[in-house]
Amino acid sequence: MTMLLMPKLSAILLLCANVFAASDAEVLAFLKKGIAANANVSNVELAINSKKAVPGMRGWQAYFVAIEADVKQGNDNRHINQNGTYFISGDTLATELVNVKTGERYNDTLAPDLSNHVYTKNNLVSGYTNAKYKVAIFSDPLCPFCRRYVPEALSYMSKYPRTFAVYYFHYPLPTLHPAAVTLTKAAIAAEQSGMDNVVMRLYTVDVNANEKDEGKILDAFNQTFNSRLGLADIRRPSVIKQFEFDQKVAQSSMVSGTPTVFFNGKKDPTKNKYKVVKAN
Repeated sequence: MTMLLMPKLSAILLLCANVFAASDAEVLAFLKKGIAANANVSNVELAINSKKAVPGMRGWQAYFVAIEADVKQGNDNRHINQNGTYFISGDTLATELVNVKTGERYNDTLAPDLSNHVYTKNNLVSGYTNAKYKVAIFSDPLCPFCRRYVPEALSYMSKYPRTFAVYYFHYPLPTLHPAAVTLTKAAIAAEQSGMDNVVMRLYTVDVNANEKDEGKILDAFNQTFNSRLGLADIRRPSVIKQFEFDQKVAQSSMVSGTPTVFFNGKKDPTKNKYKVVKAN
């Protein structure tokens, strides 16, 4: 998404001509200049959220950058908050980095580590908080892969509450599945009302992913849950607060697709580390 809002940077760009490593300020200035060169983008603000050494690539660091700007699209203007990953070595910047020996594309496998504060009781769906492993799942209930993966993963890990503490973050993808936003808010409202096993049941709701009528989406949800949630329920401040919290965690963690899984705070590109460790 970010790349659509700025001129495409070449795969490798020279930041400066001297032999010294570029400073963080130089990196941000370079990126800001490139993004602002797009006539449809204004009021660009950048900040480095965190940095991480790239494993197996000596001298390279991944920069996780928060991007804020105003974007003109046709007759509309909107404010965006996005994140980008850039790779820095000395005075060289790359928008993509691939290990030619292993084929690993670091844009896909590297992400900031999850902070402890994101593991809240509101997001805990299975296991004890002191379990050996913390597993965070970011998912869209109407994503076809998620509808297979999430129930299977939760069903397995819930059998071992002392091994896995599973934290679920609602992350609907509105451009792909418009109905997922209302469905997600309904699930949050149901969780807050004390309903059990909401996440597992959420993946059985039968609704057209492209449906935009909130009333019809709620009808499908209520039919599955035997509930009576209305528009007022999904618009409660507590529901909106939790929904926004989940989106904020996803954004700061560089989540861009679903399902995305973190295992003990680190992104799990395989999504299956829970199957590898010994459960008891």
